[in-house]
Amino acid sequence: MAKRDYYDVLGVPRTASADEVKSAYRRLARQYHPDMNKDNTKAAEEKFKELSEAYEVLADTDRRQKYDQYGHAGVQTDFGPQGFTWQNFTHAGDLEDLLSSNPFFEQLFRQGFGGDVFGNVQSRRSQVPYRGSDIEVAVHLPLSAAVTGAEPTLEVPHSGRCEDCRGTGARNGTSLETCPECEGRGQIRRAQSRGPAQLITITECPMCHGVGRRIRDPCPSCEGTGIIRHTRKIQVTIPPGVEDGAVLRLARQGEATGRGVIPGDLFVQVMFQPSDTIRREGRDAFTEVQIPLSTSLFGGEVRAPTILGEAAVKIPPGTQPESQFRLRGEGFPRFRGSDRGDLFVTVHVEVPKALTPHQKELLREAFGEAATAGPGRSRGLFGRRQ
Repeated sequence: MAKRDYYDVLGVPRTASADEVKSAYRRLARQYHPDMNKDNTKAAEEKFKELSEAYEVLADTDRRQKYDQYGHAGVQTDFGPQGFTWQNFTHAGDLEDLLSSNPFFEQLFRQGFGGDVFGNVQSRRSQVPYRGSDIEVAVHLPLSAAVTGAEPTLEVPHSGRCEDCRGTGARNGTSLETCPECEGRGQIRRAQSRGPAQLITITECPMCHGVGRRIRDPCPSCEGTGIIRHTRKIQVTIPPGVEDGAVLRLARQGEATGRGVIPGDLFVQVMFQPSDTIRREGRDAFTEVQIPLSTSLFGGEVRAPTILGEAAVKIPPGTQPESQFRLRGEGFPRFRGSDRGDLFVTVHVEVPKALTPHQKELLREAFGEAATAGPGRSRGLFGRRQ
């Protein structure tokens, strides 16, 4: 069966803001949560999963952009070969906020969502791993990369899974035992009676930190942390048309600072080196050239710098100083588009600082320069006395 449009699933227009998307998801998740639909749990589970898949895509700026451009095919590779599963759901914090906003839902939250929806688990804390820290780096590129794009290789500090213990923190990945403090639940549940009421508090187990297992013999390579700190090289694709100062997000390329931690994201800020000849304003480029006075008078052709090299500019006769010429399609491309802006060339006329007597006489004859020829008399355009 063909997938429904994600915007239709959440009942929002394609122009909906991030807050509108989140609000729609919260409202529908509350309505279709399986624990609220005991009469038809199976249908509610499918609906709830469909809503969460749509929200997973539309709540993520990069995924939403790919979906808007290519539809379902644009985000198909973001999930596994089986399509969206609950392991792909990374917005559990938004869901937790929803369920904890109401005492009844908070009770459901604490009890777990049910094995059919999120898997047969003992506690909510053990279902959703912690998320690692984000990493922010800057890459400096020549201005030409704004037209051609680039694929720089960055050295990024990284904390990755220790392969010797497979990220468990235990020697050879085997010296683990069930945590005796929480008996594998990852949580400590305490009940206190206050008159006729009973107050129940659930906290993360301080011994296993919510994992449910304890290390008997720590891994010597990572000292029981499950992670190895090192510097890794990542090749980043900078598409044409990126603005100066833009930040690109690489999902799950950040830190994973502990056992069972989902990596954070890598944010790459793109900085273009200033050019001595080209100035950028949006998609348009601006440059300047000097032309001789003779070219200004009689016309000709000059070479002007462009973003990627040079281009010929035809100068018509009689061109005035500070005139501007447009070279269409020689500017910067639109982000994720093929069309380009224009290059505007401003010409400055070079006026000779020193002339020979003969040159001066020729200019006087050509332009009728006023010259004192006696009291109240001057030379006309062609040198005749008036």
